[in-house]
Amino acid sequence: MATARWNGAVLAESDHCRIVEGNYYFPPESVHREYLKPSRARSRCFWKGLASYYHIEVDGARNQDAAWYYPAPSWFARRIKNHVAFWNGVAVEP
Repeated sequence: MATARWNGAVLAESDHCRIVEGNYYFPPESVHREYLKPSRARSRCFWKGLASYYHIEVDGARNQDAAWYYPAPSWFARRIKNHVAFWNGVAVEP
């Protein structure tokens, strides 16, 4: 089971992650959304499409734009639609 942790909290855990370009994309239902706050940040991948971001907040600490997802990915990336990936100090353990 893959697990994402930051600041002592489990952010997500699943046996059904999709691995794309070395990143674990957690299914939407496996993410503990109480730690995610919407961000205005966006980025574009030439083959996956437009990514949206979340800030992570745990016990008053904030990790800016440390999670992302593709709400409307390209056809090529459709299998990760709304799956959440993490970076910026979030530990993901397979």
